[in-house]
Amino acid sequence: MSATASTETIARGVGGGRAWAAWLLASLFFFYAFAQRVAPSVMVEELMRDFAVGAAILGNLSAAYFYAYAALQIPIGLMLDRLGPRRLMTGGAALAGLGSLVFALSDSVLGAYGGRLLVGAGAAFSWVGALTVAVQWFPPQRFAALGGGTQAFGMAGAVFGQAPIGLVVGAYGWRGASLVLAVAGLALALALWFVARDRPMPAHGHGSLLSGLRIVVSNRQTWLSAVFGMAMVAPVVGFGGLWGVPYLTQTQGMSRAEAASLMSLLFIGWGVGAPLLGSLSDRLGKRRPPMALGAAIATLALLAVPLVAHSPLLLGALMMLQGFAASPMVVGVALSRESNPPQVSGTVLGFVNTFVVGSGALFQPLIGILLDLQWDGRMVDGARVYSAHAYHLALSVLPVIVAIGCAAALLSRDIARERPEAG
Repeated sequence: MSATASTETIARGVGGGRAWAAWLLASLFFFYAFAQRVAPSVMVEELMRDFAVGAAILGNLSAAYFYAYAALQIPIGLMLDRLGPRRLMTGGAALAGLGSLVFALSDSVLGAYGGRLLVGAGAAFSWVGALTVAVQWFPPQRFAALGGGTQAFGMAGAVFGQAPIGLVVGAYGWRGASLVLAVAGLALALALWFVARDRPMPAHGHGSLLSGLRIVVSNRQTWLSAVFGMAMVAPVVGFGGLWGVPYLTQTQGMSRAEAASLMSLLFIGWGVGAPLLGSLSDRLGKRRPPMALGAAIATLALLAVPLVAHSPLLLGALMMLQGFAASPMVVGVALSRESNPPQVSGTVLGFVNTFVVGSGALFQPLIGILLDLQWDGRMVDGARVYSAHAYHLALSVLPVIVAIGCAAALLSRDIARERPEAG
């Protein structure tokens, strides 16, 4: 089949097998990116001991991923609108793999920072790249459902980055686990290069770059969607992605494997909820109701964590509920996209994701700083140990930001039925 015929086949949308293969690989890239995002949560004690650091520095070490990821979202969105996802995602996966290699071989905390920055810079192409594949090759009315599907892959990656990676860390150490992630990133880069394709895009000048960004940032709906996304993701990356495992091991006496399994339920809840609620929102043509209701339930679930932390059964159910309730984040992304012109889809996705990923850059180190402020001096095997009171105080910032996200959802304007072609 000629290149032209192949392009025409994919352009017909859902019936194109290569379009589905490209979306699947792009979503698998997001799986990998999320596994990288949460992997430090099962390395906390080893990293503290090997680098002789406290919670604040470790929080920044983990969040270095988010610093690079968030800083690149708007430039990546602009590039995706002009260049397409194939080359950008291939290079991103390779860069993330290289970053894991640097991290695994680092003998100093400075080198580890550099590795995490490279991982974050490479992973930055995953979510927006996968959504761009959905925008380019599938009908608009499928966008929220496909975005939810990609989110499900990401949450599966988060589960993989908890208990399974924790087992690898236990058997081969954090360096061995990082080497496994390095090889996986390079293999994924090769697969993306051979399978993914870019839809032909019209040429754009520098003026259009600035005008597109101006359109996005001048839209009130864009800002509300961005705040909502940041709020929904904050507990996932702040609690589930880093501090939840040490919280349960240090305050409830759980093993690392048991704590990681419980945190995995948060991601499973999100992974189930994202495609279901995304599809439901597409069918109903409504965005705001699932956003506001989900944020309200997620706020209540976070407030209940200290009350049920002693019971693995109740905490597991609460984590599932919290993840499911926060999963309409992808519905907020769909709202931001349909609130802006189609030609700036990559730009708006990059802008909103700057806030989404920025939540990790903000809340992981913030929680670490609050923990250090409440530290009573206790140490076990060279690692700091924090009291339940310290954890509860530090983690109290999470229900506050989710409640702010609920307010952002209520202030947004539901326009799905006004512009059905924007899906």
